[in-house]
Amino acid sequence: MSTETTVVDEASVFADISGMLQDLLEEYGLDDTEITMDTKFHDDLELESIDLVALSGSLRDRYGETINFAQFIADKELGEIMAMTVGELVVFVVKSLS
Repeated sequence: MSTETTVVDEASVFADISGMLQDLLEEYGLDDTEITMDTKFHDDLELESIDLVALSGSLRDRYGETINFAQFIADKELGEIMAMTVGELVVFVVKSLS
């Protein structure tokens, strides 16, 4: 008998989130933007709050209710949300799924 387990690591989660962000950016014609763990949602990608809502929906669709993006940003100050990086979100998703 073989049991299939889903490996959740930073690299696979980063790849998933990068894809989600590329889809969002494509709507603005910015689909050639490079995304790294240090990429900032606001400063680098110029995402607005509505984009973060869309990203939240994509995360829920991909990972289920385990990922509560609203809860993730609820404890942050506005400045922290503005400075949030892709890497911070990746770490949150990995921890939530562990």
